[in-house]
Amino acid sequence: MIDPWLLERLVCPATRTPLRYDEAAQELLSDAAGVAYPIREGVPVLLIEEARAL
Repeated sequence: MIDPWLLERLVCPATRTPLRYDEAAQELLSDAAGVAYPIREGVPVLLIEEARAL
């Protein structure tokens, strides 16, 4: 689970737009960039090279 306070402040590093949390997949989704950033051991990995295409 991502802290709601943190989620409000996280943005996509590629587009600087807000991210959506997908709890089932444990990913942060960027609709603007069309990618999903993984969450590993509770830590968002916001590296463009680690994102997967949606």
